[in-house]
Amino acid sequence: MRQLLRRILTRSTGADRLSSVLGERRSRPYQPMRPWQVRGRRFRTTWRGLDPDEVSAFLDQVADDLGRVYAQLSNSQEEAARIKDALRRWQAAQAPTMRAMARR
Repeated sequence: MRQLLRRILTRSTGADRLSSVLGERRSRPYQPMRPWQVRGRRFRTTWRGLDPDEVSAFLDQVADDLGRVYAQLSNSQEEAARIKDALRRWQAAQAPTMRAMARR
């Protein structure tokens, strides 16, 4: 999952945002964009400007993709926490057995 996020984020948003999304420390404060921020973004239009419908459709698509990435990231973090908890329980259950073997 981390490799997928690394590929997606380095391709479209730059490597500096990758570390923030993956929870690594940064030297300057940065808040990753949320889907609602993308949906709410508006652009000025000029006489030869952008088609507002096209821009809105694109921003909706980007916001949907961001929502899916954040949901996958959240699921991965929950799964990692569940696995770590199971490992700790298993290690705690094995500790008495290992101590007995060490005494022999």
